[in-house]
Amino acid sequence: MKTKHTLLFITSMIIVMLFPLTSQAQDEDNTSVSDTLIYKQKYGIRLGGDVGRIIRSAVDKDYTGFEINGDYRLSKNLYIAGELGTEQRRIANTFLDVTANGSYFKAGIDYNTYTNWLDMQNMIYTGFRVGVSSFSQTINSFTIYNTDQYWGEQYSENPGTEIKGLTGIWAELIVGFKAELLPNLYGGLNVQLKSMISQDQPPGFENLYVPGFNRTYDSGRFGIGFGYTISYLIPIYKKDKKVVIEEDK
Repeated sequence: MKTKHTLLFITSMIIVMLFPLTSQAQDEDNTSVSDTLIYKQKYGIRLGGDVGRIIRSAVDKDYTGFEINGDYRLSKNLYIAGELGTEQRRIANTFLDVTANGSYFKAGIDYNTYTNWLDMQNMIYTGFRVGVSSFSQTINSFTIYNTDQYWGEQYSENPGTEIKGLTGIWAELIVGFKAELLPNLYGGLNVQLKSMISQDQPPGFENLYVPGFNRTYDSGRFGIGFGYTISYLIPIYKKDKKVVIEEDK
């Protein structure tokens, strides 16, 4: 039964898993009687990875990346969450060919806006992160634009210079869902809207890519990202969840 409801959750991306448990019987006085059911909800650490980055690394020769993620349930709807990863991305345009390489860490909170039924722990959530990246930029080649086209080709060079010790700091809002595919195993999808707070620029050009932040689009402040996750919940303890059921008599 739980598998059926999980499939509904993934297909519609809005979980609709409401099961009527109220048994109704009518008699002459139409009085109402309530009963309370108690279920054990799991609290623990959920660890996983971004499978989207692994797939992209396999199909895109200009990209290599890996990310692990986790969250810990603090209360009924509130989680602390974070991501840790590495990325290497080559970006090339008409005049500049560079490779960004580095690691990043993001930390923040998630809030589950979905009300689960009974012992299910699916999530439709919003969250906030602060991200920090430490990276390098390698200049593979560059071309100096010559306004006088009469003298032929533009001047190009392939220095292979690596500029190390660069950092970037940003904030991001995240919206996503996590659905329980098998007991304690979750699949998820999220979208991140990012805003750069500060970044170190290499001498002579601007960052085209910051690991963890993604494309900077001519050093613009805003960016966007996506995540496709698989994670496993490690239960540590359980708390009672009370469900009040009313039936007519």
